[in-house]
Amino acid sequence: MYPRSIQTSLTEALSDTPVVLLNGARQTGKSTLVQAMQPGMRYLTLDDPAVLAAAKADPFGFIAALSDPVCLDEVQRAPELFLAIKASVDKDRRPGRFLLTGSANVLMLPQISDSLAGRMEIIELWPLAQSELNRRGSRVIDALFAGDFGEHYSFDRSGFIDRLLRGGYPEAAARSNERRLATWFESYLATILQRDVRALANIEGLTELPKLVRLLAVRSGSLLNFAELARSVAIPQTTLKRYMALLETLFLIRQVPAWSSHLGKRLLKSPKLFLSDYGLMAHLQGFNAAQMTAHLGLPGGLVEAFVHAELAKHQSWADMRTQLMHYRTNTGVEVDFVLENRRQELLAVEVKAAATVTGKDFKGLRHLRDTTPAQFKRGVLLYTGEQVVSFDEQLTAVPIGLLL
Repeated sequence: MYPRSIQTSLTEALSDTPVVLLNGARQTGKSTLVQAMQPGMRYLTLDDPAVLAAAKADPFGFIAALSDPVCLDEVQRAPELFLAIKASVDKDRRPGRFLLTGSANVLMLPQISDSLAGRMEIIELWPLAQSELNRRGSRVIDALFAGDFGEHYSFDRSGFIDRLLRGGYPEAAARSNERRLATWFESYLATILQRDVRALANIEGLTELPKLVRLLAVRSGSLLNFAELARSVAIPQTTLKRYMALLETLFLIRQVPAWSSHLGKRLLKSPKLFLSDYGLMAHLQGFNAAQMTAHLGLPGGLVEAFVHAELAKHQSWADMRTQLMHYRTNTGVEVDFVLENRRQELLAVEVKAAATVTGKDFKGLRHLRDTTPAQFKRGVLLYTGEQVVSFDEQLTAVPIGLLL
């Protein structure tokens, strides 16, 4: 089992909250984590047909018959349980009674998202971060805000390509070769689209979804434009928006909202769209090690997706609470990512899939700094070189090795 940096937060939540939900995509390691953390806790999975049938037949009786503490895995399969858990917790608010896991984002499911308000803490588990794959602790978000960059990071290009292709799902990361890795990604996607989408939406015949997911992989990192996307896949906007909501609920895709302030109409408000796992994105785009090694550069969109995923993962266990956004003006000036903390301080991150950096590469970072001097704390340009180079006291080129 890989060490999971979110484990401390999970332990703390169980110590003072009656219900804790560990939420995340399938195959991110939720079941493995909760069983390792709480070996004495009773464990029931709703993927078991008998358990699921009992939970749906009499949810209140099912919960009343359980001795706590108990872990209920894949709880989104029986949303009826949430009201029963609420009733039980209202009678007994001892912490750590229910540890739930879910492969669908309950915040996007209106029938259950409000039922446990004030009684449940939700913790999100992403696929493995690079620091977890390397079995070392790391708090990148806190280090970036503090300007704690170090001085030098070695960069193994072939090793980085392998990391991009494998992504962060534990089983995918352990695959021995590209053929076996491709088989895993295809099986994973088929399971999500053929079983989970139907179970969640209770609809059949989602033949357009595989094509849509592949198109989203190609456009990962671009601004979300429903009208243009609907034309590309030849489906109505209303249907497209429903499909997109399903994919987001199942953690396949993520939206990065636009940062805005008093600047108003001078900024574009469209979110950027990313596939949640860059390994899945690479698979859907048809990348392979030989192809990527033969080219002098690395695919910029894939490297940006890698940085997005790593920042989002580190957000989930950082001491500093932040929002992850992007910045783009209506004249085309942009910054790939903007992290804003609760004091409204801004950390801007630009990504360059190259080993050399010039002053021109800081154009977007300088624009954001000049526009918001009171909020701007630091600008970081992540690149594939090895040296940390300061261009001034607020703008620094930092090797992408910081994330590795």
